[in-house]
Amino acid sequence: MPVIGIDLGGTKITGAVFSREGEILYKQSALLEQRQGKEVGELVRAIISKCSRQSAVAVGSRQSDDSGYSNSGASPLPTENCPLPTAIGVCVPGIANSKTGKVWAPNIAGWEDYPLQQELEASFPAAKINIASDRTCYILGECWKGAAQGCSNALFIAVGTGIGLGILADGRVLHGHGDIVGATGWMALESPYREEYKRYGCFESHASGNGIARQAQKILEEGHLFKDSPLYHKTPASITTQELFEYYAQNDPLAMHVLDRAITLWGMAAANLTSLFNPEKIIWGGGVFGPAAVFLARIYHEACRWAQPLAIRQVSFEPSRLCGNAGLFGAGSLGSMR
Repeated sequence: MPVIGIDLGGTKITGAVFSREGEILYKQSALLEQRQGKEVGELVRAIISKCSRQSAVAVGSRQSDDSGYSNSGASPLPTENCPLPTAIGVCVPGIANSKTGKVWAPNIAGWEDYPLQQELEASFPAAKINIASDRTCYILGECWKGAAQGCSNALFIAVGTGIGLGILADGRVLHGHGDIVGATGWMALESPYREEYKRYGCFESHASGNGIARQAQKILEEGHLFKDSPLYHKTPASITTQELFEYYAQNDPLAMHVLDRAITLWGMAAANLTSLFNPEKIIWGGGVFGPAAVFLARIYHEACRWAQPLAIRQVSFEPSRLCGNAGLFGAGSLGSMR
């Protein structure tokens, strides 16, 4: 029977109907826009309901809608050919507490302790519902349909707005005491301590998508370095990480300074994780990888300088194979669990 996977982000939600084998039968997305609190919960339920109604789509056909609520027009087969889902997996951008069923999602206003499990069980009483953090879903998605298929020990480093880690160790996904495992943005990789680390963490402050942009903005605000960079004449607050990647390709000195530092820290973090977990693979994903995937050989070279020498020779660094959909496939994997 098909299952529903929901990938909830800070700005967008995507839902999909999956076959038990992991094939997407139907997919659609909607923006959160200005929604907060219960409004986001209502949107989650609306997307699940929409996916439920579309679960009669023929197995093997594929439709997608990234604008909101219309579909691409494939003709559904009778419901008996593809029964309504009885399992739902949800990927959330924060901490999903398995003991309380509540979610902390810092990028969604009003979701400091949101009772998502309770709401979904009330709305869909016939369905088995599993909710997990995006970090957990990333590694589950890669294990199900991505680069970690067949692995017993693998890590997923997600570098986007922040930095998170999904951990597969000896065939089990780790969750930790309070389901906070994998908050890798708080890895301490250099000193002295800076006040910004209290909010973002050391690693995230320098090497996340937002952190990379902030580092360049701070240098420009100080106003005495990299005067030969075309970026020097831009308004600091307007500088984006995407822009820094573009200027890096043109050998811009400011972009190279900031991104070379990020490459070093990605390598150091990967070295520490390799020494701790002895993985078969480290999979890199999130919005920054993406464009940063071209640096994987350099990141591995940097990691070789710091890591346990036997362990680093046993691990490969690979980009995600799921094209930004690791969380969605992870949610589908959650839903498919018995």
